[in-house]
Amino acid sequence: MKRIIILSVVLMVIGTAAPAQVLKKLKKAVESTATETSKTGLTEEEVARGLKEALNIGIEKGVSRLSKVDGYFKDPEIKIILPDEAKKVEEKLRVLGQDKLVEDAIESMNRAAEDAANGAKDIFLAAIKELTIKDVMNILRGENNAATKYLEQHTRAQLIEKFKPVIKVSLDKVGATKHWNTVFTTYNKLPFVKPVNPDLDDYVTQKAIDGLFVQIAKEEYEIRKNPVARVTDLLKKVFG
Repeated sequence: MKRIIILSVVLMVIGTAAPAQVLKKLKKAVESTATETSKTGLTEEEVARGLKEALNIGIEKGVSRLSKVDGYFKDPEIKIILPDEAKKVEEKLRVLGQDKLVEDAIESMNRAAEDAANGAKDIFLAAIKELTIKDVMNILRGENNAATKYLEQHTRAQLIEKFKPVIKVSLDKVGATKHWNTVFTTYNKLPFVKPVNPDLDDYVTQKAIDGLFVQIAKEEYEIRKNPVARVTDLLKKVFG
């Protein structure tokens, strides 16, 4: 197994969020060590294990972060707000002084996503176990976000199917369903408005899953750029 292949896999997989200029510099450095194959002691299997281990750690950390209080709610990049079709509802109710009604609905949706986040972990981990050497090479030949795309392609449908019932339970548990119904019942009773009834379960499920992928991508990037984040001997060996 050549060092250029090993380290290029690392760059393309764990560096999915890295700027193009940084990737070019790193790849140039990799190419300069291509003749040192006999010194690495790394096999294709070790590279695959290193990739899986990195993704496992990223998922564990990402899910742990999102499942804490304010994991979604205080992160502006993934905070769940009312859907686009409900913007006019929010605006109208705020004009009428119903800010708290709206804020309660928004906060409760995020609390539900936080409560349900752990339910996604096993689905992600199962997908990683199925990652083959061929998959690693396909990721190598793919775009800079190929690793994230791989996980999304192989887990999103399953996540929606298995995550939606979990989200529904969490929505009821934190009172989001009640707040949501209050918002739209209040709005729909107003004169001269067209009734609006978005699907709460589906909307929060989709947004919660989007947030999971965003957070996991951050964790992957952290492992690539920060040596301190390489917390096992295998990661240090593969990504060092």
